[in-house]
Amino acid sequence: MHSLLTQEHIETYQRDGVVLIKGLFKDQVEKIRAGIERNMKEPGPYASENLQQGEGGRFFDDYCNWTRIPEFEQVIRTSCAAEIAADLMGSNRVQVFHDHVLVKEPGTSKPTPWHQDGPYYFVSGLQNISFWSPMDMVQEASLRCVAGSHKWEKPVLPTRWLAETNFYPNEDEYMPVPDPDAEGMNIKEWAMQAGDAVAFNYGTLHGARGNETGTRRRAFSLRLVGDDARYIERPGPTSPPFPGHNMQPGQTLREDWFPVIFQR
Repeated sequence: MHSLLTQEHIETYQRDGVVLIKGLFKDQVEKIRAGIERNMKEPGPYASENLQQGEGGRFFDDYCNWTRIPEFEQVIRTSCAAEIAADLMGSNRVQVFHDHVLVKEPGTSKPTPWHQDGPYYFVSGLQNISFWSPMDMVQEASLRCVAGSHKWEKPVLPTRWLAETNFYPNEDEYMPVPDPDAEGMNIKEWAMQAGDAVAFNYGTLHGARGNETGTRRRAFSLRLVGDDARYIERPGPTSPPFPGHNMQPGQTLREDWFPVIFQR
C-alpha cells in the first residue's frame, strides 16, 4: 500500500466510511489554490452562490472543471490520490468522476447541509471515494461525517440546498435528512492543515459548519470510482448532470469522459 497509509486506514474506511489522510495534497497546495482562483474568476456552467438574500459572507461552489483548469488536471493525474483511493476502496483501477470546489469566505455563517453524495449521482457500486481537502488550516469550518452512515438501509433524501426542495419525486424511497447532533450520532470531525484530506464514501452523510472565522476556507474535492462502478438511471436529472453521456444502465462509466488514472 502507499506509504501515507496503514492497514488501520483501510479498515477504518471500510468500517466507518470515512478516514483522515494527513498530507495527501500537501505538495500540491499552491497549485490547487491557483486552480481555485482561476475557477472563481472563470466560473463554469454549474457554479453556484449558496446564500439567501441577506445572509452574510460568500459560499461559492462549482464542479466538473478539471478538463479546463490545468492546475486541477495536473493534480488529478500526478498526485498520489488515485493510488491511495485504490488502496482504500480495494479496487484495481480508479476512474475520475468529477472535481468540486467549495469556498466559504470569512463571516459566512451558513453551514453546508447534511447530505449524502451518492443519491445525487448516476453511479452505483460500493467502490467509490471522495477526498475533501482544505487549502487553508481549518478547525471550526472542517468537514463533518457520520461514521457508518454508508451502511444505512435507505439513502438520505437528496434536496436542493437553496430551495430546500426534494431533488427527485420518489420521496418514499429515501429516509428524511437526520439531525446528527440532536440524534447523538457518531460524528467524525478533525482540525486540518492545508493539504490534509478527509476520505469518505459516497454514501457517508456529511456536512460542514459555516465559516465565522477571519480567514478563508477553500476546499478542493476529488470524486473517484473503482471497479464496481456502474451507470444507474435516476428519476430525474442528476447532479452533476453530464448531458449527452449516452450510457446505458449497468455499463461502466465511459473512459473518454471518466478516464482511468490508476491501474494495478
